[in-house]
Amino acid sequence: MTATLPSTIAFIQARMASSRLPRKVMADIGGRPMLAWVVERTRRAASLSKVVVATTTDPEDDPIVAYCQQQGYEVFRGHPTDVLDRYYQAAKQHRAFIVVRITADCPLIDPGLIDRTVRFLWGGFITSTLTAAPPYDFTANRLPPPWGRTYPIGLDVEVCTFKALEKAWQQAKKPHQREHVMPYIYETKGKFRILLVNHEKDLGRLRWTVDTPEDLQLVREIVSRFPDDTFTWLDVLELFEKEPQLAEINAHVPHKTAHDVG
Repeated sequence: MTATLPSTIAFIQARMASSRLPRKVMADIGGRPMLAWVVERTRRAASLSKVVVATTTDPEDDPIVAYCQQQGYEVFRGHPTDVLDRYYQAAKQHRAFIVVRITADCPLIDPGLIDRTVRFLWGGFITSTLTAAPPYDFTANRLPPPWGRTYPIGLDVEVCTFKALEKAWQQAKKPHQREHVMPYIYETKGKFRILLVNHEKDLGRLRWTVDTPEDLQLVREIVSRFPDDTFTWLDVLELFEKEPQLAEINAHVPHKTAHDVG
């Protein structure tokens, strides 16, 4: 963790319900739940002050809370379907200045990419004298069309100021804007300063998230190739170059969009 940034907190949204792969956040990957992979890898981001699992008040999510308490992870419980409200209430309680959104179905999330996306919120650099407001309200390494994405699906990082999140919480009305947290910010033209963080090569076709049994199979194959969980996303990319057949495991799976609800 670094003390050079105002309170920068990653909130990992997690729930047991899933339309395509129920209970996936607790699915075993390399001997531990997927949620643990997401939390531990997120924790390695130097730009973060804290990592909080943001789950729901639904009794179905009690196992998530129990596991977090067992592991010593901070956990917040909020609205089951209004995830924007869940994020706002969690960020308010923890007094976040910068909010980082991570989802619990991204076990290959990369701490270096988290740091990069946070850094770009501050104009691309972070110094020990950082006190002014950042030049952007929102940065992300993926956005839905027409913006596009150049990083593999499953490395998704969204970063915003608490002020931007609060404005979205107050004004967003559409169901997908409440469920997916950030759409109001990047869909409302002219209201927010937005930056899409791109990779120099377009790798957006690669799917490393977990939303189906095929996705889970792929991630299990990936982690089995490494001795521990300290590998980077570039190590995974190198693995795919050596074993291109891995991408075939879930190549047919359609990706959900920011407008899908439920």
